[in-house]
Parts: sequence; C-alpha cells; structure tokens
Amino acid sequence: MGLATVLLSWYASCKRDLPWRKDKDPYRIWVSEVMLQQTRVEAVKPYFEKWMVRFPNLASLAAAEEEEVIQYWQGLGYYSRARNLLRGVREVHASYGGQIPDTKEQVAGLTGIGDYTSGAILSIAYNKREPAIDGNVLRVFSRLYCVEGDISSPLVKRQIRQLVDNELPVNHPGDFNQALMDLGATICIPKVPRCEVCPLQKDCCAKEKGVQQQLPFKKKKTPPVPVRLMAGVIQDGEEFLLRKRLDKGLLAGMWEFPAVEIPTGEDEMEIFQRGFLCDTGQEVEVQDLLFQCIHIFSHRRWNISFYRCSNTPSSRPLASDLRWVNRHEWDKISFAGPHRKMASCL
Repeated sequence: MGLATVLLSWYASCKRDLPWRKDKDPYRIWVSEVMLQQTRVEAVKPYFEKWMVRFPNLASLAAAEEEEVIQYWQGLGYYSRARNLLRGVREVHASYGGQIPDTKEQVAGLTGIGDYTSGAILSIAYNKREPAIDGNVLRVFSRLYCVEGDISSPLVKRQIRQLVDNELPVNHPGDFNQALMDLGATICIPKVPRCEVCPLQKDCCAKEKGVQQQLPFKKKKTPPVPVRLMAGVIQDGEEFLLRKRLDKGLLAGMWEFPAVEIPTGEDEMEIFQRGFLCDTGQEVEVQDLLFQCIHIFSHRRWNISFYRCSNTPSSRPLASDLRWVNRHEWDKISFAGPHRKMASCL
C-alpha cells in the first residue's frame, strides 16, 4: 500500500476538527493559513472565529479600514501578515472580481502569498496537485527519508519539495497536504515523536535507524538582541499622549506611549528626558514607575519601563506623529505590543 493511501486513510479517521475545515471556501483557507504562520492552532481558533463574524467574506474584508483589521488581529502578532492579507484581498477584489484565482501564477502573485500558502489554497480549495510545505511537512519528510541537511537551507527545502511532489496524489491532494500537517502536529512532533502510533512508521527511514529524535537538523537561530526602552505616560484629564509608529518596520503603524531606546551603560533618566524632548518636542518631568515588562520578538527582546510623566509649560507643539487620545477611544486604535498591556492597567 502506497504512502499516500495509508496517509489518506489515517486522515479520514483521525483528522483534527478545525473551524476552517468546515468547507472549501478559498477565502477562509487563505485567512486561516496566514493566521497559522508562526502561531499555534489552539491560539488561532478564537481569532479565526471572531474574524469570520466581522469579515465573513472577501468583499467585507476588502472594504474594511486597515486600523480595524489590525484591531481584529491584535494578539496574534507579526502584524505585517494582516496588512499583507488586506492588500492581497483588495487585489483580488480589484483584479479578479472578488474571486480568488485558481492558478499558481495568479495566486502566488498576490501580496502576502508565498509558496506554502498558494499550495494550501490551490490544493485544498481547488483540488490542484500542488504541495503545501510548512514546518510540519519538512519535519515529517526529513524523518521519512533521513534527510540530514539543515531543513532551513534552500537546497534541502528543494530536496524535500521534490520528495513530497513524488508522493502527492492526483486525487485528494488537499487532504494529503492537510494529513501531513496533522501528522506533523500531533504524531511526528519535535524532539520526541510518537512513533508507536504513526501510520507511516513502517516506511520511516529515521525510525528504522533509530535517529528520529536527532532529525530534522536545523541550524540554531540567533538569539534576539536585548533592547532597553523607557516610555512616558502623560495624562491630561481623560486624554493620554500617544504616538503612531512609522508605517514600515517593527509594529508598523501601531500606537504607543512615546518611548526612547536607552543605550547600554548610559544614565537612563538623562537619556530618556533628552530623547523624549528630541522625539516629541515635550519636556517632561519623570514621576513614578507604572509598569515594566519583557516583550520578545523574533529578533528583539524589549525590556521596557513605563513612567508616569508630566510635560512642562515650556513644551513645544506636538510632533506630527503624536496626538492626545481619550481613553474611551482606545478600543478603536491598535496598541503596539507591550503598550497594550500598559493601556489596560490605566
């Protein structure tokens, strides 16, 4: 019995019950796959269901304002995913009459859609024979075929893609791709795979050689760079001074209490007050510490402290990226990372 036959039989009886699998709607599949990038399935479920209530179809999302879209994404992180999804959906609405195309060239040409997402949409929604290779699939095939190279390298990814393509059936390619994802997520898991219940254990080279816990090999990531930040919380009645971050880069376009990066070894208060004046035009007096936390991104590790501050009468007019925002309007804006935690404490 071939690998695909065994895997599809297992999937038919053991597949996970996930909200985006209720139908073959390409829009729902697209949204789910973008949400699932670098996010656990269980964490995604409530976000997906809430999203579908507000944006039940492509047209409703295409018509939405970016600020609202980011609000519904808030908590999932990696906000460029939401912005790219919105851009891609608007491209479909403008160029394809609101119908997500069913060819590799057209789907892969949409903003925010890479090789994996296009493969998932085409195979699951349109039954196209296209592989969808994520981290789970890389791990499963590195063990099945004892692929010893670094699975993050382009060469090894191409090698595994060819192996997947060789096994991908003409019939039910979407189920095959989802079966591989489920197998990697529930059985062929990192570190200690559950080989005793794996439907492919008899076909697994790593299991036969006893090296399943050593594979896949992946080069260790560079640890995130530590960054020290101080932020000023300035209140005037029910209003607080907030700054909108730049439209590009980390936490692009989101709102924050104005913050200053503090170089290592410098006098924090002096640097903060001088930097705050330079960035905002506001001369401040620092009062008490309100909140402190560590916030970790993929490449940065923020150690950020929030201080209650007052601005002096000699302060200059506000810089263009600053505005006074009533606390009762905070549910209409998107706070950046740990700044949302600070806002919830006020």
